[in-house]
Amino acid sequence: MSKYEQLWKYIKNNSQDEYKLSFDKIKEILGFSIDHSFLTYKKELNEYGYVVAKISMKEKTVLVKRI
Repeated sequence: MSKYEQLWKYIKNNSQDEYKLSFDKIKEILGFSIDHSFLTYKKELNEYGYVVAKISMKEKTVLVKRI
């Protein structure tokens, strides 16, 4: 079980085509802040039918799109 599984399920269960999630919203969902390991774990999202399209450090957001 991935430490990000709760986030992946949130994305899948809400069934939107695109998400722009703030780092704060992700922290609210997970209970912890994302860190450098997110870059490795983001590949797991493909199993849920989505992909991380963009990570903006300036805006502090993650853009997720349906595959």
